[in-house]
Amino acid sequence: MAPPVAFFAVFFAYPVAAIVARGLRDGSTGGWRPGHLTQVVSDPDTLHVLWFTVWQAAASTACTLALALPAAYVFARFDFPGKQLLRAVVTVPFVLPTVVVGSAFLALLGRGGLLDEWVGLRLDSGVWAILLAHVFINYAVVVRTVGGLWSQLDPRQEEAARVLGASRFAAWRRVTLPALAPSVAAAALIVFLFTFTSFGVIQVLGGPRYATLEVEIYRQTAALLDLPTAAVLTLIQFATVTALLAVHARTMRRRQSALSMVPAEQTARRPRGAVEWVLPGAVLAVTALLVLVPLAVLTLRSFDGPDGYGLANYRALGRITDGGTTTATFTVPPVDAVGNSLAYAAVATLIALVIGGLAAAALTVRTGAAAGTGAGAGAANGRSGAEGGSEGAVGRLVRGFDSMLMLPLGTSAVTVGFGFLVALDEPPLDLRSSWMIVPVAQALVGVPFVIRTLLPVLRAVDVRLREAAAVLGASPLRAWREVDLPLVGRALVVAAGFAFAVSLGEFGATVFIARPDAPTLPVAVARFLGRAGEVNYGQAMAMSTLLMLVCAVTLLALERIRTHPSGEF
Repeated sequence: MAPPVAFFAVFFAYPVAAIVARGLRDGSTGGWRPGHLTQVVSDPDTLHVLWFTVWQAAASTACTLALALPAAYVFARFDFPGKQLLRAVVTVPFVLPTVVVGSAFLALLGRGGLLDEWVGLRLDSGVWAILLAHVFINYAVVVRTVGGLWSQLDPRQEEAARVLGASRFAAWRRVTLPALAPSVAAAALIVFLFTFTSFGVIQVLGGPRYATLEVEIYRQTAALLDLPTAAVLTLIQFATVTALLAVHARTMRRRQSALSMVPAEQTARRPRGAVEWVLPGAVLAVTALLVLVPLAVLTLRSFDGPDGYGLANYRALGRITDGGTTTATFTVPPVDAVGNSLAYAAVATLIALVIGGLAAAALTVRTGAAAGTGAGAGAANGRSGAEGGSEGAVGRLVRGFDSMLMLPLGTSAVTVGFGFLVALDEPPLDLRSSWMIVPVAQALVGVPFVIRTLLPVLRAVDVRLREAAAVLGASPLRAWREVDLPLVGRALVVAAGFAFAVSLGEFGATVFIARPDAPTLPVAVARFLGRAGEVNYGQAMAMSTLLMLVCAVTLLALERIRTHPSGEF
C-alpha cells in the first residue's frame, strides 16, 4: 500500500488541497470564508447544476450498460472474423478528446448534420445527443472490463445448471450474473464517474441550458475568475464522489467470491447455425451505428478542405503556421504532437501499471473476512480481543484505501491541472518545467482503470492455489508468478491498454501543464478548435483522425498479445 498512498498523497491530494485552500481563503486577511461556502451550496442554481449532473450521469450509465452488456457477451463467448479489429475500434472513442466527440455528434445530429439531411430530425436541442455521446465514449469500458472477466469464466458451471433442469436464463441469472457482478459494478462506477465529470461533450452539445459541475467549475475559474466559487463546487463534486465510492466499496465487499476460471481461448467459439448468429449480428449492427458512423463522419470531415475533398488539412499539419496566417498556433509542427503523445502515454502507462498493480495486490487481501472471524479466532487461541479489533481496523483502512484510489476519476481535471501549477513549483517537487509532469498527471487517471480491471480477476483467484504453492516450497514471489500471473495475464494486458488509451486522450489536466513546444494530440486539437475558420476546423478533424488511427493501431497490437499456457507473454 505504501507506494500508491505516497503517489496519491503527493500528486493528487496535495495539489487539489492547495488549489481548494487558496480558493476558500480570504486573499486580504488569510482567514477562511465559511459564509461563502454556505451561500454557494444553498444557491438554487448550484442545486440545479448538481441535480442535472447526477441525473445525466445515471441515465448515461444505464444506457451504456443496456447497449454494451450484450456486446461484452458476444466478444467473450464468440469468435467471428474481424473480432480483434472491432474490439480495438470500439475503444477508440474512449480516448478521443471529448470536445472532438461533441463536434462529431453535432455534425451527425445537429443542424445540417447527416440525420437532419436524411430524415429531417435533429437531436441536439435536447439531452439525447449528450446521452448518445456518453454511450459512444464509454461503450468500450463495459465491453472490455466485463468481457475480460466473462471470457475467463468456466462455461461448464452454467452447463451444469442446465443439466440440473435450469432454463438458459435461470442458469445465467443464478450462476453467471453473480460471478460478473463485481466486474459490472466496477464498469458502471467508471462510466458514472466519467459522465459525472463530463466537460467537453456538455460544453459542445449542452449549450447554456445544460451544465455539469465540471463545466461550471471551468466557467467560474477561466471565464469569471471566481476561484472561491470554483473551490466550493469542487468540494461538492468531491463529496458526492466520495459518498458514491463508499457505497460501492461496501456493496462489493459483500460480493467477493472465488471463481472457476479458464483461459479465454477455451471459452470462445464460432456461432453455430443461423439462430446463434442473430445476437452477434444484432450487436455488430448496433456497434456499427453507435461507434463506426460517428468515426466515419469524423474521418470524412478531416478530408473536407477549403478546395474540396483532399489531403490539404493533413499537409498543413507539417507547417508551424496554420491557415496561411502569420500567427503560429504552435512553435513546432503540429504533427510532432503524435510523437509527444506516444512518449507521454508510454511513461504514464508504466507508472499506472506499477502503482495500480501494487494497489490491486494490496486490495486482494480478504480483510473483511478476517475482521469477521478475528475475535473468534483470537478467543480460540488465547489471544486478546484487541487483536480481532485490529483486524477490523485494518479492514476499514484497506476499504478507505480502495475508495481513495478512485477519487481522481471524480475530481475536476481543471482543479487537478491548476493544482499542479500552484503546488508543484518549489524544490524538491518543482515539476512545472519538467516533461515528467504530463505523464504523472495522465497516470493519475490511468491507475483507477488498472485497479478496476485487475481487482475482480485477482479476487477471483482461489486462495487455496497460493497456499498449495507455498506448501510445496514456493516463495511468495514465485507463487505469484506461477499461480496469479497465468490467470491475470490477459487482464494485465487489458489494463495496460486502458491506461495507455486514457493517457493518450487525457485533456482536462494536460491542457494546463503541457509545454507549448511539446503539445499532446488532444491539446493540439483543442487549440485548432479554439480558432475560428474552416481551415483550423479541418486541421482539428485531421489531428483527431490521426489520434483515432494511432489509438486503433496500438490497441490492435495489444489485442494480439496473449498469454502462453506457462504464464509467459
